[in-house]
Amino acid sequence: MSLSVRVPDFAELLNSAKTSAVHLEMHDSYAVADEAEDFAEWRRSGRRDDDPDSEYWRPWVDLVQAAVTRGVVVRRARIVAEPVSDYIRFEHAGTPVNITAGEQVRWLPRRLASDIALPGNDFWLIDSRAVRFNLFTGEGDLAEPQYTEDPATAKLCADAFEAVWERATPHEQFNI
Repeated sequence: MSLSVRVPDFAELLNSAKTSAVHLEMHDSYAVADEAEDFAEWRRSGRRDDDPDSEYWRPWVDLVQAAVTRGVVVRRARIVAEPVSDYIRFEHAGTPVNITAGEQVRWLPRRLASDIALPGNDFWLIDSRAVRFNLFTGEGDLAEPQYTEDPATAKLCADAFEAVWERATPHEQFNI
């Protein structure tokens, strides 16, 4: 696999999408700095910011809505352990905003993914041709992402995503 040196920022990548943008998440916990305060508040109070117009969500909602308006199908699948972690409960509580923005979201229990060939990292796949791997440190913080347009890597990611998507449960039916 050939990874390019220049990794487009995420807005540039999503804005380049013409037909599809799919995201596969495979971690049960993330320690992303810009979520830390909201996660801590959710753990204290059980309340999650679910206002698509909030300062936290608005940039994401605008980005996804712009893509969907252009005709891009945006899908997100999450592979999760059971019972789910607190972080996954936090993500689940915020998912209605993803759906309001125009994403389709499904969940797959990890026990149902054992026979699916998966890439080693979470990824976004744009138009089945461009892959941005989201890398994380051992502590769950963001690390430098990787980017490739290698056809074999894009196919691996597309096949993996479709296999997960086919088995996964739509958000509205996934009870945690």
